[in-house]
Amino acid sequence: MCSGDQFEVLERHTQWGLDLLDRYVKFVKERTEVEQAYAKQLRSLVKKYLPKRPAKDDPESKFSQQQSFVQILQEVNDFAGQRELVAENLSVRVCLELTKYSQEMKQERKMHFQEGRRAQQQLENGFKQLENSKRKFERDCREAEKAAQTAERLDQDINATKADVEKAKQQAHLRSHMAEESKNEYAAQLQRFNRDQAHFYFSQMPQIFDKLQDMDERRATRLGAGYGLLSEAELEVVPIIAKCLEGMKVAANAVDPKNDSQVLIELHKSGFARPGDVEFEDFSQPMNRAPSDSSLGTPSEGRPELRGPGRIRTKRWPFGKKNKPRPPPLSPLGGPVPSALPNGPPSPRSGRDPLAILSEISKSVKPRLASFRSLRGSRGTVVTEDFSHLPPEQQRKRLQQQLEERSRELQKEVDQREALKKMKDVYEKTPQMGDPASLEPQIAETLSNIERLKLDVQKYEAWLAEAESRVLSNRGDSLSRHARPPDPPASAPPDSSSNSGSQDTKESSEEPPSEESQDTPIYTEFDEDFEEEPTSPIGHCVAIYHFEGSSEGTISMAEGEDLSLMEEDKGDGWTRVRRKEGGEGYVPTSYLRVTLN
Repeated sequence: MCSGDQFEVLERHTQWGLDLLDRYVKFVKERTEVEQAYAKQLRSLVKKYLPKRPAKDDPESKFSQQQSFVQILQEVNDFAGQRELVAENLSVRVCLELTKYSQEMKQERKMHFQEGRRAQQQLENGFKQLENSKRKFERDCREAEKAAQTAERLDQDINATKADVEKAKQQAHLRSHMAEESKNEYAAQLQRFNRDQAHFYFSQMPQIFDKLQDMDERRATRLGAGYGLLSEAELEVVPIIAKCLEGMKVAANAVDPKNDSQVLIELHKSGFARPGDVEFEDFSQPMNRAPSDSSLGTPSEGRPELRGPGRIRTKRWPFGKKNKPRPPPLSPLGGPVPSALPNGPPSPRSGRDPLAILSEISKSVKPRLASFRSLRGSRGTVVTEDFSHLPPEQQRKRLQQQLEERSRELQKEVDQREALKKMKDVYEKTPQMGDPASLEPQIAETLSNIERLKLDVQKYEAWLAEAESRVLSNRGDSLSRHARPPDPPASAPPDSSSNSGSQDTKESSEEPPSEESQDTPIYTEFDEDFEEEPTSPIGHCVAIYHFEGSSEGTISMAEGEDLSLMEEDKGDGWTRVRRKEGGEGYVPTSYLRVTLN
């Protein structure tokens, strides 16, 4: 039948729709597995690159670069959480709900098709009954016609008896009556079938088709909504993902190289004072001694003269009169400048044996070289409780950290002691809650811990105060060394008289220095036996620093004072100047700003 063909078409179409729904559910399920695997891999990646040590124990966490990287990792971890949320939403809203809906649709479709098949079966059964009544009517009609022909043939047969004729007529009448009944039954069956067929095609099947159509449309609508859930699940996490991306951007912009440099300085600042300048060591003085000389006072031919560099002497009397020992020059701060400074060369006019002086210089320089090695540290460093193995600034920081930790532990023990006391009071008031004596060991242990921590706090406070004073002392030394004017030359200034302008030839003392004066340089110089002609200034200069000329041959000057330049520096670090109000002498060259004529 035509309806049967259409029924099969609808059956195939609705089955295809349900299969499509199941395929989409399977696709979303695999999509959630992909999202979950992606989120899991992201979290594993973040865990792999996150710092293993706590931030308080990791010095690298103080750098903005490391903080930004950790922030990016946290944002990626949050991003992975959003992917997990997408997978969860798709699994609940799409997979579970559409799977349940698909089962309902399958049940409803089965019911509608069962109803249609029942109606179809009823119509087929009615048609079969109609065919049976039709065949019966046809058979009865043939039997009635045959019986009528037999009765008519016997009625005309002269040899037939009257009884046979009557019997044939009765049989023909009976057959005719049966044919009439079959006709009426066939007509009724035909009328009933036509009514059922009309109901089937015009009412029953259209209703079933409408139900199937409604079911299929609802399935398509729900499937479309499922398609929308796929995008809605993504759109719901877009704001959070945007915040994650914005957080990554903020972390990237938070990198501060200047601050990182300052953090590095604070982390590794040693607190040591800056080392002073390494002074020049004059190893040429032993070469000026004659191999045959046993003392500076022994006359010998061709004996080299001992005099300061830069001095021009036209005449020398080796055995002239001896001057009194000249006091050493004073530093700008008022103290004497030793002839053999630990960090500088000895005075070239010193009467001591140059070899002995060089030996002292080498001994004085060694501690400075050792200090450079101490800055580098060594592998076998012994860690001490007061962190004295660390540089001063690092020691101060570690002591401060330990002091804070001990203070927190002390406060915790004090709080625990108060809690135990309150609990003991409660036990004493209500014995059924517990035995007060059971708390005595804990209270005693707490008191012992408090006493121990108090001693630790006092110990660390003392160490911290000492370390802070050392750091401040190093800072002060470094600032004073770099803020003060340069030291005057270690060599004594050339002998100059501000009144006469004459220079005397000096000679060394022939007597060896006594044991009491081994550490005091003795200045014995030759006097010159002539007077130089007074000269005119060769330029002018301005005093940059104040200088107290307390040594023989020097002259005092005030900061900013204008002076006349009488003689340039000859390489010994001293310059001869003349003051406007009179007076002439030597001052340190490094204290002047010189302008030649």
